[in-house]
Amino acid sequence: MRKLLNDAAFTLVPPPGDLHGPLPPLMLVLTVTTGLIDAVSYLALGRVFVANMTGNVVFLGFALAGAPGLSALASIVSMVSFLLGALAGGRVSTRFAAHRGRLLTTATAAQASLVAGSVIAVAVAHGEVTSPVRYTLIVLLGIAMGMQNAVARRLGVPDLTTTVLTLTLTGLAADSSPGGGATPRTGRRVLSVLAMFTGALAGAVTLYHAELVLVLGLALLLLVGTSVTAHRLSAGSPAWTRPPS
Repeated sequence: MRKLLNDAAFTLVPPPGDLHGPLPPLMLVLTVTTGLIDAVSYLALGRVFVANMTGNVVFLGFALAGAPGLSALASIVSMVSFLLGALAGGRVSTRFAAHRGRLLTTATAAQASLVAGSVIAVAVAHGEVTSPVRYTLIVLLGIAMGMQNAVARRLGVPDLTTTVLTLTLTGLAADSSPGGGATPRTGRRVLSVLAMFTGALAGAVTLYHAELVLVLGLALLLLVGTSVTAHRLSAGSPAWTRPPS
């Protein structure tokens, strides 16, 4: 338990000289953002994911089999948008490969622009999710999440992919020792799961008791905050901004 708490503390407040600097807590914020946005996509846009592509592949199969309440078109649009975002994220990652701070700053600023577009779309429609609004949001949010996934992959912080938890959960169980040995980065993995859960819970509660635009606005604030923080903390190119060897 002590190791778990220490690992969680070092993830939230990295010690001086840490290889990844402030990236772990910033990526936890992005994980919360993913929970918020997937709450929007699944609960408000009609059973489709914009970050969880495994779910979309399964939904597409169900929809083609005739399962009610699912849209093959929505799943396809989401996957194509995600791939476009991943492509853009890959290009940004290549351009800023030598400076992880600038990479995160640029990518989250681009994401914030896309989420801002979704906020505007919902506001113009007065909160009504018509078919045009639905697909506009799927495209904008899918691109944003695809970019985030690609950039998180390039940043290379272990156990903080920000958009998927399957390997994180597998690692918690598979790396545990029957003899009570230490599991690597247990605290970080638990925090990653809790971050996604917190975002999804907050998104669902807000959707059920308030307005869609508020959830999107919260996601936008988190992205802007992450971009500004990454920009400030990476000034002067500290050691953590260099790619891990």
